[in-house]
Amino acid sequence: MSAQVPEKYSNLGFDPEALREKYRQERDKRIRPEGNDQYVEITGRYSHFLDDPYVEPGFEREPLNDDVDVLIIGGGFGGMLAAARFKQAGITDIRIIESGGDFGGTWYWNRYPGAQCDIESYCYLPLLEELGYLPKEKYSYQPEIYEHSRRIADTFGLYDVACFQTQVTDLTWDEDLARWIVATNRNDTIRARFVTMASGPLNKPKLPAIPGIEEFEGHMFHTSRWDYDYTGGDHTGNLDKLGDKKVAVIGTGATAIQSVPYVGAHAKHTYVFQRTPSSVDERGNSPTDPQWAESLEPGWQRARRENFNDVVTGRPVETDVVNDGWTSIFRFMSAMGSRRIRNDSSGDLAEAMELADFQKMNQVRDRVTSIVEDRDTAETLQPWYRQFCKRPTFNDEFLPTFNRSNVDLIDVSETAGVESITPHGVVAGRVEYEVDCIIFATGFEVGTAYTRRSGYEITGIDGRTLTDYWSDGMRTLHGFSANGFPNLFIVGLSQNGFSVNLTSMLDDQAQHVAYIIKEVNARGARYCQPTEQAETQWVDTIRRLAVDNVAFFEACTPGYYNNEGRVKERRGNLNGEAYAPGVNAFNNLLAQWRQADDLAGLQLS
Repeated sequence: MSAQVPEKYSNLGFDPEALREKYRQERDKRIRPEGNDQYVEITGRYSHFLDDPYVEPGFEREPLNDDVDVLIIGGGFGGMLAAARFKQAGITDIRIIESGGDFGGTWYWNRYPGAQCDIESYCYLPLLEELGYLPKEKYSYQPEIYEHSRRIADTFGLYDVACFQTQVTDLTWDEDLARWIVATNRNDTIRARFVTMASGPLNKPKLPAIPGIEEFEGHMFHTSRWDYDYTGGDHTGNLDKLGDKKVAVIGTGATAIQSVPYVGAHAKHTYVFQRTPSSVDERGNSPTDPQWAESLEPGWQRARRENFNDVVTGRPVETDVVNDGWTSIFRFMSAMGSRRIRNDSSGDLAEAMELADFQKMNQVRDRVTSIVEDRDTAETLQPWYRQFCKRPTFNDEFLPTFNRSNVDLIDVSETAGVESITPHGVVAGRVEYEVDCIIFATGFEVGTAYTRRSGYEITGIDGRTLTDYWSDGMRTLHGFSANGFPNLFIVGLSQNGFSVNLTSMLDDQAQHVAYIIKEVNARGARYCQPTEQAETQWVDTIRRLAVDNVAFFEACTPGYYNNEGRVKERRGNLNGEAYAPGVNAFNNLLAQWRQADDLAGLQLS
């Protein structure tokens, strides 16, 4: 802290300028000049990290050569919701391509011990009201979420139209046929009038390009391909085969927060390698209250989702009906910011919110020191950045794990990551830690080029590729479609209303795309695409409203939220392209667009 705190900050109990400087220092030492290139593409000798451990090897089928009205790429919640909403709109000639062995997307792949949603399940699990199902707990674990995915697929007959263990390899527009020609790794040729891309933002595992990774002689796997044959146990723990193993866990993001307690409880010794600590707040899970369940009225889930989205975008609400970790953060910051404005007429809203953010993060850091017994370890686990520089986590077991004598936290912030991997261990701070197993809890690729994440190129009218068209940044109308790429729709994170509750966002997007497809058919058009003018106007709107977000994320420690510190690089950027007023405002804008019934900005051919 500085020696003299300015008078206007004297009642805070901390020096904001000292915190700003601390945040800058912590950010700067973690910046890596290579940005997203610090992660190696999982191909060639690394391709085994993508092997599916949940299916029997040797799957084969006859290649397809057919026509469909709509092809959906992806079988996670985005793809399932698209298919469900399309069918409800009367669009039934559908095929779904999915690389996994079943529906579920992230929840098919992420079966690591402790995997759990961090948005309350009553908001997160889609179609609860339509399917008449209520989750068992406020925060569902992976098995229940995966089961719900299968429930959606069964209800809407999606297994009948799904091609599993299949990946799209090329997507090319045929103007004469007015069809997309889709090739796959199963030698399929599918002609589709409409294509909906619903691969999701978190679908390809991220692997750090650590020197020597291919030389390790022990066992390695990524958390999205958890190897229970090696660890023993299941999602609930009991990793009995680790009892004589020394294990390295690389990464301390959301995946590690949930899985490290189980590894630490069973391995002979666990080394957790941390570049940047996560913000870890209280979870407080609880079983579903049957009386509350009986009190629910029609429309309850949509109302609950909208209430959640309002709270987390700072819009005033009479009652926070969700009342979870996410909404408590925003309620605290809103209350503290408002109080500051009332008490300091010379202050501005931005500074008031920053001070509230400091106060909240001080609470998070204090929680670490109150739980972790070793002082040095506790200090290393403290996050020094603004609350939403990284996705907040909520967990009651992670921090106490570091009180175990067989668990060590290894700080790699000074070298911005692990230095190297040897045949027998992991090197950090010039020290080699001998281990039998390395678990990469490094998440999924977000900021890399979409062709790298998807595995295919998209070629539209006159041979123009989407890579070239987006070389200076994404260009869409409402985030769904791009000029020169007819009847191609994107469901996910792309110049639209963002919500931390991704499933609510995906559901509304699916309904909007269903409306467009239905209207194109009803109006007898061959295809639709945005006009250049409408697209330009939307991109201008997105970037004009995102100015404040850019400044915020530039000051953040590097991570996938700020494109590894390269906020102004448009390609692959997650946050700079969101509709700043939030998902509820975006949905209202789309509702007005549909109500006008003129498909404004779309050119019909």
